[in-house]
Amino acid sequence: MRIVIAPDGFKGCLPSPEVCAALREGLERADPSLEIVTAPIADGGDGTAAVLVEATGGRLVTERVSGPLGRPVMAHFGILGDACTAVIETASASGLALVEEKRRNPLLTSTYGTGQLVVAALDRGCREFIIGVGGSATTDGGAGLAQALGVRFYDDEGREITRATGRTLERIAHIDISNLDNRLADSRFRVACDVSNPLFGAQGAAPIYGPQKGATPEMVEKLDRGLRHLAEVVEHQLGKSVANLPGAGAAGGLAAGLVVFCDATLEPGAQLILETIGLREKATGADLLVTGEGRLDAQTSFGKGPWAVAQLGREIGVPVLAIAGAVDGDPAEFATWGLSAAWSISPGPQTLAKALEPEAARDQLRQAGYNLGQTLKLGCPLVSGSAQPGSVS
Repeated sequence: MRIVIAPDGFKGCLPSPEVCAALREGLERADPSLEIVTAPIADGGDGTAAVLVEATGGRLVTERVSGPLGRPVMAHFGILGDACTAVIETASASGLALVEEKRRNPLLTSTYGTGQLVVAALDRGCREFIIGVGGSATTDGGAGLAQALGVRFYDDEGREITRATGRTLERIAHIDISNLDNRLADSRFRVACDVSNPLFGAQGAAPIYGPQKGATPEMVEKLDRGLRHLAEVVEHQLGKSVANLPGAGAAGGLAAGLVVFCDATLEPGAQLILETIGLREKATGADLLVTGEGRLDAQTSFGKGPWAVAQLGREIGVPVLAIAGAVDGDPAEFATWGLSAAWSISPGPQTLAKALEPEAARDQLRQAGYNLGQTLKLGCPLVSGSAQPGSVS
């Protein structure tokens, strides 16, 4: 029997490779004869570079770049096994976790460091890019990234804006792209983007994501005006419209900036990652696909990793089981995604703090893997096909 294990990470607890390892240990303890393939996944957020590097035999590169507030930070990006594809996580250089809570202010933060990672990857010969835009501390519309790539911004008096941030967007009157890195013309950018928020407006980057980055209501209004203004200047001077582009508001508008200055395409993050690691090829012909994440609930269906795995399993005719830290939802609803069953690893009532302890989670995952292995030895209907989707929960 061949089982493919393809979980996302358990956020705040274990990265996906460790989730895979623990489940595998438990399965093999129950039945050493199982053929097990591990395929850690991600959805474009934290851990994406490591997952794709491991899957393709690539390497991680560390660079000293400008952090969200302009102070130096050590950030990383991945170069995949093909030696020409770079995977860049916005969170690594411009992430919210890099800013102390008391200093969080999206009027002052910039994506310049993310742009520096792009330049570093270009310098190493990369011309294919996968950009994960989760976890940013910024709402600068990608202006900081653009500056790192050679773009210059000027105010209405002709003075250069030397450090573009959310606060300076309303001052932009002219955009000079004459020094934009010419290597971008020979490059392709794919943005792992799992939100549909527009750049500005009631559902835009500032109102929806600004508060979690430290924005007060007054800041949100200023940021939203700035993003609207930037879109107007871009359309007038560069002929590119991002005002109504779904997903343009991701990462405080960084997605829009990547579209404007790098001709990027916005793609569902989890599906992009599954394609890159070749999960379809690995899972075709398997007897069972096992996925999971820290919490499986209604939010999972908004394009998260386990949802994408369930969709793939249904397409290729392989039953999919989810093993999660917590399961909150209707099994019938899970079945509509393509999940045959969903199990929680929790042994009983426990505090969130306890559930997030890495060693406790490893033990519980091993036990879940063992229980699954024992169940399969009894002739699990998930594999034989006699069960109705959602019949196990």
